[in-house]
Amino acid sequence: MTESKLPGSRAATFRGLEADPQVSVLIIGAGINGAGVFRDLAMQGIDCLLVDKGDWCAGTSAAPSRLIHGGLKYLETGEFRLVAESTRERNLLLRNAPHLVKALPTVVPIHSYWGGIWPSVLRFFGRKAKLADRGLFIVEVGLALYDWLGRKHRVMPRHRMALRGRALRHFPRMTPSVVATSTYYDARVTQAERLCYELVADGEAAHAGARALNHAAVTGLADGRVLVTDGVGGKTFAVAPQVVINAAGPWIDKVNHAVGLNRTYIGGTKGSHIVVDNPELVRQLDGHMIYFGSSDGRICLVYPFFGRALIGSTDIKADNPDSVVCDDAEAAYMLGMVREVFPDLAITPDQIIYRYAGIRPLPAAQVDDPGEISRDHSLGRDTLPGSAVPVLSMIGGKWTTFRAFSAETADIVLGLLGRTRRRDTLLEPIGGGRGYPATPEARRAWIERIAARFGIDASRAEALLDRYGTAAERVLAVGGVSPDRMLASLPDYGAAEIRALVAGEHVVDLDDLIFRRTSIAFSGQLTTSAIEELAGICAEVLGWSDGETDRQIARVRAIAAERHGVRLSPPAMAG
Repeated sequence: MTESKLPGSRAATFRGLEADPQVSVLIIGAGINGAGVFRDLAMQGIDCLLVDKGDWCAGTSAAPSRLIHGGLKYLETGEFRLVAESTRERNLLLRNAPHLVKALPTVVPIHSYWGGIWPSVLRFFGRKAKLADRGLFIVEVGLALYDWLGRKHRVMPRHRMALRGRALRHFPRMTPSVVATSTYYDARVTQAERLCYELVADGEAAHAGARALNHAAVTGLADGRVLVTDGVGGKTFAVAPQVVINAAGPWIDKVNHAVGLNRTYIGGTKGSHIVVDNPELVRQLDGHMIYFGSSDGRICLVYPFFGRALIGSTDIKADNPDSVVCDDAEAAYMLGMVREVFPDLAITPDQIIYRYAGIRPLPAAQVDDPGEISRDHSLGRDTLPGSAVPVLSMIGGKWTTFRAFSAETADIVLGLLGRTRRRDTLLEPIGGGRGYPATPEARRAWIERIAARFGIDASRAEALLDRYGTAAERVLAVGGVSPDRMLASLPDYGAAEIRALVAGEHVVDLDDLIFRRTSIAFSGQLTTSAIEELAGICAEVLGWSDGETDRQIARVRAIAAERHGVRLSPPAMAG
């Protein structure tokens, strides 16, 4: 790819860094924590550079249960501060990113009235105990406390309980062994990767000195400067930061080692999920998540997602985030978990249309059960070898609490730089959540205005509002074609819409577009013809040669098959 064809302002950023390598803050890693702290610091007017060896949200942050939740299970270990913070941040995300974060009614099946009391007491006081049966008393006490801890900025109802008869009328194919169910409210993020990207875009828009480079890896340290290698052109340049933030998640230790810091902070665990195409299971869920304890004591979940069912998760000690995949044994385990709740539903391996896995960046800990490791966050503090430049490593945390963790980290950085906070992110809308229509009347008015401006159907305008929030207007404007031509292989997407994403959202490789700027793969719409049609648009916008286009297609096919278990037909050229 020639420099003139580099996406967005990438080439200009490289030229600027070559002319002046000084930067106030270098942020390494653009998962949810790195993107969050980048946005926060940019809003304080801090010159900062965000780099990631891959794409935005391409690692662990792309592999969660996609829940925005308070962490009900953390009550069992007495982590009240974490639950209070998590429920507050959940409530704020429902307000700040309403286009991507949606309420999710959650059902807990209960199999006894008094089970689990003694193990719960032991776990609460830090003693080891297996908790395979959470009875009605324990669940009701826990949910009452959960409601109370989540009272700040509350936007959802409190929990409610239903005894067996009523519960089975609502979920007729649920196991008849239940004595009751309790229903409470958490939330889900429909497009986690887009929310992460929007944080990056918000940061770039907030301050001219905030720059972001994906596909740019930290590769070493020389003369007190951090070396960053461009994954597109291969050129290495040096950055002279005043502060370094290591937000590389499960790669934190590797990044620290690359700059000469021999520290061990991370003791990650592998979490895998599967997406199942089972219409009857989706009907039985009826818009709810089922959150349940399995017979081996693990907490499991299943909920509707893009017309399918998302099932998770595993918690296995692992330490290589570059090669992590959801294997067949894990998939079989998760299918078996769901059969414990819906025993007469036929849920089979051939119904799995997508699978994914990631390493949770948890703090190193010597425990027998990985589930016992705290999901709270902390900062490791070091200095670059041979200098006084602080290195702050963002350890642990979870998707829901990224804003709070980012704010804590940003405040420490501001102190190190002798600056003060000038803008709070507490109620700051994210991306397409700005100006999002809050009432049915406002929603209709927005749809009518956009449909009229761009000459599209109201249904198309509504679909784009759901996909991008109010940023849909920018996407349509950048696309430059009115009305948009819909793709042959993906009739829910327009050609101009895709061109706008490729041209304006840091797309470097085809998989950036397919797996992260859109939900095409995750929602089960990825086909050979879709890959080839999307590659054609990328080639047009980014100036790819025929050889590069073929390479990009092969790369996506390999990722889809090896990492996500997607079964694709042979490419058209093979016929």
